Amino acid sequence: MASDIIMPQMGESITEGTITKWRVAVGDTVERDDPLFDIATDKVDTEVPAALTGRLVEILVPEGETVTVNTVVGRIAAEGEVWSPAETVETDGEPTPAETDGAPVETAPETPEPAADGDAPPKPVRRQPRSSPLVRRMAREHGVDLADVPGTGDGGRVSKQDMLAFLETREAAPAAPEAAGAPAPAAAQAGDAVAEIPAPAPESSPAAPVSLHGDRSEPLTHMRRSIADHMVRSRRTSAHVTTVFEVDMSRVVAIRAANGPAFEERAGVRLTLMPFFARAAIDALGDFPVLHASLGEDHVVYHRSVNLGVAVALPDGLIVPVLHRADERNFMGLARGITDLAARARAGALTPEEVQGGTFTITNPGPFGALFGTPIIAQPQVAILGVGGVHKRPVVVDGDAIAVRSMVFLALSFDHRLIDGAVADQFMAAVKSRLEDWPEGEIKS
Repeated sequence: MASDIIMPQMGESITEGTITKWRVAVGDTVERDDPLFDIATDKVDTEVPAALTGRLVEILVPEGETVTVNTVVGRIAAEGEVWSPAETVETDGEPTPAETDGAPVETAPETPEPAADGDAPPKPVRRQPRSSPLVRRMAREHGVDLADVPGTGDGGRVSKQDMLAFLETREAAPAAPEAAGAPAPAAAQAGDAVAEIPAPAPESSPAAPVSLHGDRSEPLTHMRRSIADHMVRSRRTSAHVTTVFEVDMSRVVAIRAANGPAFEERAGVRLTLMPFFARAAIDALGDFPVLHASLGEDHVVYHRSVNLGVAVALPDGLIVPVLHRADERNFMGLARGITDLAARARAGALTPEEVQGGTFTITNPGPFGALFGTPIIAQPQVAILGVGGVHKRPVVVDGDAIAVRSMVFLALSFDHRLIDGAVADQFMAAVKSRLEDWPEGEIKS
C-alpha cells in the first residue's frame, strides 16, 4: 500500500499551507530527502522532502491549492511496491475514496421528516463547511456566515482565499446592476484611468494575467496576500503612534571605517551598521521592557529574552526572520546572526521557528534612500524601530558652530494602548545616547 504524503505543520501557530510547486510528476522516482514539493504558509516558504525512496503515484492536491495541516496531498510507493488506484486512505477520520473516474463521490442530502399537521415546518439548519481557525476568525470579524461562502477546497472546504474573494465581491455588490440579467456597465468610460480589479481566483485554479484596457492584472502571490492580511490586521489591532529622533552617527561611522577590514577578517562577515542599531536597541530594551512585551485582552506579557526580528526585503515581498535570545549575544554574535538570517531569508532557507516568536523588530529602509518611515507593528509585538538612511549634512554643534555630520532619523512606531509617549521617547533617547557615545572597544568583543 502506498504511503501518504501529508501537509506538514510548519510551526505551532500554522494551521494550513499552500502547495506552490510540485517538484516531481506522477510516475517519477525520488530519493529519500529529495525535494518533493514547495509550500507557502503565513510564516515561511520552504521545500518538503520525500520521506522515503520510491515512486510518486498520486497527487491529490494540485499546485496553488491551500489545505489544512495533516491533509493527505499525495501518495508515494516504496521501491518494488505495487500500488493500485483503488486503494482507500482515511483522512481526518473520514474515508476518502481514490479518484477512479476523476469525479468526487457525492452523498445524498438529508431529507427532513414532514411536519405534523398544524405545526410550522422546522427551520432548516445550515451546515457550516469545513474551514481553518484563521478563516473562522475572519468570518467572525466581518460578520460572515461561512455557509454563504463558496468553498473551493475538498468537500466544499472554505479557504482563506475563498473568504477574501467573498469579502471583495460583497464590498463591490452595491455597484453591480440591480436588474437580473442586465448588462454590466463598461469598466471605464473614455478618459477614465481606473478599472475595477477582479476578485482573486481560487488557489485551486490560478488565473492567468488579465488585460484591462491595456493594463495588466494578475493574482496576488501567497506572500503578498499574507503581508496584506498582517498589515491590515495590525492597523486594526494596535493604536499606532510614531516618534522620530535624529541621531548623530559620526562616531559609529568612524569606528566602522577604522575597524571594518579587521572585523571582517576576524568575524567572517562584513561590518555593517545594522549590528550597531541592534545592540543599541537591545540595551535600551533592558531598561524599558514594556517595549518588547505583548498585550493580551486583560494582561501584559513581559518577555524574558529579546527575540529580535530583522526585516529583509525580497524580490517579491518582505520577510522578518527572528534572532532568538539576541540579548545574550555579543556584538560579533549579533553581526554574524543578522548576516546569516538575511542570507538564508533571501535563499528561501529559513525554518518555521526562525520567523516566529519575535518580541521587537527593526526595519531598515535607509539603504534604499529613505530618510525615515512610519513602520507598521508586527503583531503581537508592541513596537518596531525604523532606521532611515545615514547621510552627511550640516548641523549645529557646540552652541553656534556649523559642522558636517553623518546623521540618521530613527522612527519608533509603538502601540499607544500599552506604551505612553513619554516612555517611548525615553527609550529612543537611550538608543540615541548609546549610538552617539559608542565605546570603541565593544566591536572587538
